[in-house]
Amino acid sequence: MQTLTELFTPFQADISNITLPERFTFPFYYQPHPLSVLASEQLQEHLASQTKWQHNFGLNGELSVDTEENGTGKMFGVLVVKNTQGQLGFLSAFSGKIADQNLLPHFVPPVFDMLTNDGFFKSDLSAITEINSQVDALKQNPKFEQLKQQLIKAEQSQADEISQLQAAMVITRAERKKKRSLAAVQQTNAQLNDEAFQALVDELGRQSVAEKNQLKYLKLDWANKVQTIRAEFEALQTELKTLQSKRAALSNALQHKLFEQYQFLNIEGKTQSLNDIFAQEKNPVPPAGSGECAAPKLLQYAFAHNLKPICMAEFWWGVSPKSEVRQHKKYYPSCQSKCQPILGHMLTGMELDDNPLLENPAEGKDIEVVYQDEAIVVINKPEEFLSVPGRFIKDSAYTRVQEMFPNVEGPFVLHRLDMSTSGLLVFALTKRANKSLQKQFITRHVEKRYVALLSGALSDEQGDIQLPLRGDLEDRPRQMVCFEHGKPADTHWERLSINAQGQSKVYLYPRTGRTHQLRVHCAHQHGLNMAIVGDDLYGIKANRLHLHAESLSFDHPYSKERMHFQVKENF
Repeated sequence: MQTLTELFTPFQADISNITLPERFTFPFYYQPHPLSVLASEQLQEHLASQTKWQHNFGLNGELSVDTEENGTGKMFGVLVVKNTQGQLGFLSAFSGKIADQNLLPHFVPPVFDMLTNDGFFKSDLSAITEINSQVDALKQNPKFEQLKQQLIKAEQSQADEISQLQAAMVITRAERKKKRSLAAVQQTNAQLNDEAFQALVDELGRQSVAEKNQLKYLKLDWANKVQTIRAEFEALQTELKTLQSKRAALSNALQHKLFEQYQFLNIEGKTQSLNDIFAQEKNPVPPAGSGECAAPKLLQYAFAHNLKPICMAEFWWGVSPKSEVRQHKKYYPSCQSKCQPILGHMLTGMELDDNPLLENPAEGKDIEVVYQDEAIVVINKPEEFLSVPGRFIKDSAYTRVQEMFPNVEGPFVLHRLDMSTSGLLVFALTKRANKSLQKQFITRHVEKRYVALLSGALSDEQGDIQLPLRGDLEDRPRQMVCFEHGKPADTHWERLSINAQGQSKVYLYPRTGRTHQLRVHCAHQHGLNMAIVGDDLYGIKANRLHLHAESLSFDHPYSKERMHFQVKENF
């Protein structure tokens, strides 16, 4: 185990002229403090030069998609701290494992090391692994598939034979009925005496009973055959389900036991386990990997060794993952699903930078009405202005339109723009207009064009991007590319110009309307691989997000006249 002296890294650069932050970093939305930037750059130099361990980050060739062959990027974090002697330095950490290890020189240890040789995790996991082997062996047992096919075949043969016999019985029943009717006529006409008539009726009755018995015994015979096969098949199924239930019970017990070992401190010296922390959450079961991110590791080590946290930052190092947008050396906030509950406890008692999500970005801003009549209103929404009320902030384009038109049936929301995106929005003021415009949006009769400024120079003049999207369940509101569960997302683009800074101005035509579609399609490595300038989620924050809904066309809901609106961007 490394000592505090080995993990406390002094700054190589002169920091005497840098003012300390008054409050600690709000980890879910921040601009890195200059000390955090210096610490990150120093750690990046170490990563590029160290030779004590090897991990393929995908940096030897062109940065591309994250695969086993290309390498695997990782999130790193730095925590600037002050020790008991008043010296400033920083701690370093990585998320998850690197080179299949939890412990590496220069980096703080995990909150709990499940990979220790004498720990319970390996022994308990081996029992689960043994059951896994039994489950796999049972699933691969050829008898399992043979019995399954035999059962399917027997049930089909059973149905076929019974159906054939029943069909034949319908024909013979009709023939007997016909014979009975004819005999009755003959008896009436004295062509058949009563004794002969009765004998015929009795014979036809015996034939009917014999057929019913034949059907009865056929059903019994097949029921016995099918049950014999089913019993053998279900015995194997029961054995499999018993093993799977035992595995689930052992896994749940190990998971709970493991979560209890992750004990997190805060500056007040109070400790809570993962089980305690997530008990109050909507989903009380901690997500996989909880507590393994860089931020909790860093704070845990600082609190345990009487180091005062000053500021922190996390950055991505290496090739981007397949589905997410992660750029080499770029800074990212802590994740929501795993880190938010943990850091909520760990940061208790510390003064933090303001949470921008609680601030109203629209305060002091006005919306421009581009067009209005009795059916619709078209506005030009400023950047950093919610389209509809948010979780914390109610002020929005929708509430402003409500205030403007207090006596209408609406307003009705037809589409939205990201808070950071500026441009054209249309609201319906009546139910009739809402119904017409909704249909136009659903059938893609509404035409939209955006203008954006990208962070790099495009070589092609135009193209199309089809990358399916879904929400990142572990880090909302971020979206991710997912070909398995994502919804189709289609964007056409055209290059307009390239400025002196090497930035491309483009037109973007979204054919679908997924959340963050244009932002992800621009930033993702399989899209344009160039984030929109100012994109604080998928690129680098600037004075604003350079994305503007410039053009909007649709049929007027009453007159059916084609209407076109255009408002030039201000960047």
